[in-house]
Amino acid sequence: MNGIELPKRKALGKGLESLLPRVRASVEESAVPKAAEGVPREIPLGEIDRNPYQTRTRFDEAQLGELAGSIVATGVVQPVLVRALADGRFQLIAGERRWLASKIAGKTTIPAILRQVSDQQAMEMTIVENLQRTDLNPMEQARAYDRLSRDFKLTQEQMAQRTGKDRTSVANFLRLLRLPAEVQAKVEAGELSFGHARALLALENPESVLKAAQKVSALSMSVRQTESYVQGMLNPEKRKGEEKVKRPLDPNVREARDLLQRALGLKVSIEDKNGRGRVIIEYSRLEDFDAILERLAE
Repeated sequence: MNGIELPKRKALGKGLESLLPRVRASVEESAVPKAAEGVPREIPLGEIDRNPYQTRTRFDEAQLGELAGSIVATGVVQPVLVRALADGRFQLIAGERRWLASKIAGKTTIPAILRQVSDQQAMEMTIVENLQRTDLNPMEQARAYDRLSRDFKLTQEQMAQRTGKDRTSVANFLRLLRLPAEVQAKVEAGELSFGHARALLALENPESVLKAAQKVSALSMSVRQTESYVQGMLNPEKRKGEEKVKRPLDPNVREARDLLQRALGLKVSIEDKNGRGRVIIEYSRLEDFDAILERLAE
């Protein structure tokens, strides 16, 4: 306008802020001067409160110690994200690991960027920040999606859009909340994986799920083994039939089978139980069938 070229707005890229639209905060705008928003500033650690919407409940102590050592040596490279509260304090939106590690490192302040966001936006940004950096364990993700659904009435499709997941993944995580509390604890502790948990969900009876989970954990079953075990529980008759087929043959029966196979040149199976059973001769050509008849007629 009037020959004056306005400066171009800096692109946000594909980080947190490009995924989630900014909204007005529930606090008064005067709490965060516009000039300060987006500009890193040092804020006392004691004036920052933990985010009540934090989805991560477990932090690796060794990793926190390593991060604290790095902060002692080089400082906090990436500022945390906070919002101002009505009482003059601040609340974390993203960067809790850096905040905790700074405390361990003995720091008194931390570089932070102020943002005006609502409760919903703060929670969404926290979830996305965690998913983008270090994966939450399956139960933490399940509870996070459940909270988005209950507290903010988001559909599975909306949650998928917010977090960059597909709707089926969101639905699968939410299904984990149907597991008994003891099994959820095993998943959260890493004793059972997401794949194990999904396989166990096929058993709808809580007692059956718990019993199966204990056996899977005790025997260190793979996901594939767990799926087979669960299918055996769901179809016991089929499982018995398979076990029957796999039962080792009596040595005398095995010798008779081998003798018939050599004589006929065809595959022979003998099913024997206490001296009773059947002999199965397999053929793939009509000529083989005729040869069997000739042998039997001799």
